[in-house]
Amino acid sequence: MESQILSRIPLKNLMDLKIDFAFKRIFGSERNKSLTIGFLNALLQRTGRNTIKEVTFINQEVGGEYKEDKQSRLDIVVKTQNEDYINIEIQLTNKNDMFKRTLYYWSRLYNSQLHRGNGYHTLNPTITINICDFTLFKEHAHFHSIYRLYEKTTLQRVQPSDDVLEIHFIEMDKFLKAWLMGELNPIEDMLAKWLLLLGMVDRRKQKVYEDIYKVLEELAMKDIKLREAFEAWQELSQDPESIIAYESRVKYIIDQTALIDDAKYHGEQAGIEKGRKEGFQKGMQEGIEKGIQKGIQEGFQEGMKAIVKKMIGKGNSNDEIMELTNLTVEEIQALRQEED
Repeated sequence: MESQILSRIPLKNLMDLKIDFAFKRIFGSERNKSLTIGFLNALLQRTGRNTIKEVTFINQEVGGEYKEDKQSRLDIVVKTQNEDYINIEIQLTNKNDMFKRTLYYWSRLYNSQLHRGNGYHTLNPTITINICDFTLFKEHAHFHSIYRLYEKTTLQRVQPSDDVLEIHFIEMDKFLKAWLMGELNPIEDMLAKWLLLLGMVDRRKQKVYEDIYKVLEELAMKDIKLREAFEAWQELSQDPESIIAYESRVKYIIDQTALIDDAKYHGEQAGIEKGRKEGFQKGMQEGIEKGIQKGIQEGFQEGMKAIVKKMIGKGNSNDEIMELTNLTVEEIQALRQEED
């Protein structure tokens, strides 16, 4: 009977929880607050006195806006009972300067706490969590990377009372590889349970890991939070309005990824041809190599400009364009003037 409860719909119909829209509907709603708390405690390894017991959601978008505003930021921002600020964001593509981008959004959340007339002592610890659907750090194999402030020589962290910066990266492809290699025990590892939930469905690859489902289904019989997550997930995946918004978001993500890939491909092809000509004129192999690299860069930039102009024409804001392309405000404004 219980097994039937966990398989009311075909697994292929379940939403991919790595799609930011679906992730936020499960972990960013007041209704599912207990799931958010459980996920954060597992990821941040909070136990005992440090356990997160309560969160307040900050700057939540209204559900209806997703149909019209496909580029609205779909991250989750919460404040804990200890007034720690936590930002959770799904990263589907490896944008340029990922770490700088993360620091930029971390600083905005940290800075937003300081109000006129208040001292710096009122600033609270701020944590950024990036769940990445790609490999970010090729130099190491572990899937959970944590960054904090520390002293260079002694490697000593700053005092806990001043430990205001904490950045987490979860690399889902490395996590799934560790799972397939038999290196994880979701019975003892609380974080593994939640990440298996996120990794079970891959919408962009049209893949469902049925072996993961079988393990989670068995665990859910004894883990009430995991069971509640399953039920919320299935309910969301059957809601007609949510399905429309989800599919719209998936299409937008795929289209934008294709635009970037297309611009990069055409830029590389044009750059290679231009580089060959420049290299031939110089008559040296060094000239060919430098010309190709220069041409690739210039071709990619031209392709990126074309994408930005399309986004400007559709009415996208500077922040939305910055997030996708990593261009500066000044560069975007210059392109806007070209369009005028």
